[in-house]
Parts: sequence; C-alpha cells; structure tokens
Amino acid sequence: MRDVSDEISALRKRHHEAATYLKIDELRARRPQLETEASRPDLWDDADKARQVTGELSSVTDDLEAYDALGARIDDVEVLAELAREEHDDSVAAEIEDALKALAADFSALELRSLFTGEHDELDAICEVQSGEGGADAQDFANMLLRMYLRWAERRGFDVELDEVSEGSEAGISSATFMVKGRHAYGLLRSEHGVHRLVRMSPFNAQGKRQTAFAALKVTPFLEDVPDIVIDDKDLRIDTYRSSGAGGQHVNVTDSAVRITHLPTGTVSSCQNERSQHQNKDRAMQVLKAKLAELERQKREDELNAIRGTQHSVGFGSQIRSYVMQPYQMVKDLRSEHETGNVDGVFDGALDDFMEAFLRWQRSESLAVD
Repeated sequence: MRDVSDEISALRKRHHEAATYLKIDELRARRPQLETEASRPDLWDDADKARQVTGELSSVTDDLEAYDALGARIDDVEVLAELAREEHDDSVAAEIEDALKALAADFSALELRSLFTGEHDELDAICEVQSGEGGADAQDFANMLLRMYLRWAERRGFDVELDEVSEGSEAGISSATFMVKGRHAYGLLRSEHGVHRLVRMSPFNAQGKRQTAFAALKVTPFLEDVPDIVIDDKDLRIDTYRSSGAGGQHVNVTDSAVRITHLPTGTVSSCQNERSQHQNKDRAMQVLKAKLAELERQKREDELNAIRGTQHSVGFGSQIRSYVMQPYQMVKDLRSEHETGNVDGVFDGALDDFMEAFLRWQRSESLAVD
C-alpha cells in the first residue's frame, strides 16, 4: 500500500487553518453563553431576540461540530493507514483512498467559508429578476434565470419564497421577486448580481436567426430588523391589484397583491404570494426597508458597489456573464473568467463553481488593491 502520510499531513494543515477562519476559539467561548440565553424561560417574550439567539446558536454549533468531525475523521484514517502499513494489509487501501478524497472535498467546501468577508454574507437574500433588451427573448430569458435560481436553491437545500411575478407582454416574465432563505444565501447570491446575456437561435424569430437577449438579477441582503430606517407615510404610494402568475405557473391569482413605491427614491417593493392583502403589505414593507437600508449604506460609504456592485443598464456592454447556445455551447463569467460548456447543467442550477470562482476572484482583486 502506498504511503499516504504526506496527504494526511496536508489535511492536518488544512484543519489547523480552518480553526483560524472559522474562529474556533471564539465559537467555543460563545456557545455556552448562547446556550444559557437559549435556556431562559422568558426567551420567547421577545420573539425577534429569541430568533437571533437560536439562529446564532445553531450556526455556532454547526461550525464546531463540522470542525470537530473533520479532525476525528483525519484521526481515523491516520490510524487505519498506520495499522495497514504495520500489518502489510492492502485490503483497506481502497477505503483509505476514498476517505482521503472525501476529506479533501469536505475541506474544499468548508474553505469556501473563508471567502465570505461581507458584513451581510450570512443573511437571507432578496432577489429580483428583470428582463432587459431583446423583446420576447429577453422575457423568456428572465423566466429561464428565475427557474435556474430556484433550481440552484433547491440543490443547496435553501428555502425559497416567491413574492411576485409579472408576466411578460410577449413571453416568459418581465420581472419576479423572490427570497432565498438559508445561511450564506446572500454571500453566495451576491456573485450573481448584475446583467446576464443570452445568445441563441431565437424560437420567436420566424427566420430562426440568432438573437441576443439580456436580463438582470438584483440581490439585496434581507435585514429583518432595520431600526435606523424611518419611513414617512406621505412618502409612500400603495397600490393594490389583481395578481397573476406566468400562466398560473408561479403564484395563485388573487385580488390581494400590494405594490409599495417609496416616492423620494423611486424604490418599489411588491408582494402577491401571501394569503391576505394585509400580509402582502407587511411583507412588501419588510422588503422595502431592506432596500432602503442598502441605499443608506451605499450613501454612507459613497460607493455604488459597496454591497451589490455597480448598476448598469440591462443591455449591451454591461453583462457579467454570457450564456451562449449558438453557434457553440458555453457559459462564461466575464469577471472571474470561469467557464463551462455544460449550458444545460447551468440552467438547471449548477452554479456553485461560478459562485466560488467569483468569490476567489473578488478576494484576489482586493489583495491586489491592498
């Protein structure tokens, strides 16, 4: 059996590095404090505080258990390799190789955590898909992107709440708003914020000519408590309307849809997926406050790309990623330069490699500036 001591040493090093970027010492000190708070009989007298405590405790526990489990697995494979070497037993060689590969893959997934450096990366994400230049193809492309992100969230085990969908005038959708709920949802999805470009043989062109279409995704961190945002009622226009999904595909048709416009900034928030008009209004106000909080952060930092990146028109020359279906098959991110020929897989939600490539590119860019 081959000597695997160098690989085990490399895994030990990665485990030691994980203690640094996961802040294991801080987490071990924090867990008993959170456990004490979570066990208080009056915890749920303040529901918001209770959710904060239990959510933090869950995250801390998950990180500590993941870290400790990796250390134990390294110990196990090291003991197995030593016994096999001492007894000249090659029958466990395949088991050892599989264990080393699994550990390497799990460390790669864990190391993604070190790339989450944004203030709000752990939060849920509010996402808005919007069709751009390209007519019916752009509206169809917007619907394709909506499905792509819903499939990606399903693959990751995230919960999704679809708040609003507006049908396209010719095909697909003109816009949609949805929330992705789960740890690091915003940290991952902020890599998708921007203009996306599709090149294909148009199904809407009688001559079957190649068509370029654009759609955009806007991503905002969802802040449940935004105490510094005060909204004057006179600054709001609240419209109610009859909601409609894309052919009944996405949302039920009701008379309770609500659209809120913040007149000073032109910020719009809509919801049509709750059971009542009152619930739709409450949800739309939550989303509006999150959007206005982001505008305030951008203003304070004096950087339009402080959180979501620079805004562009949804058209030529502004895309972050191209999806080419004709005359060849390729999806390429124009920032990280990550690419793949598996276009169908990407549209089916295989986005993790693009997200990780973006985060690594972003870190290298920040280091270059420093």
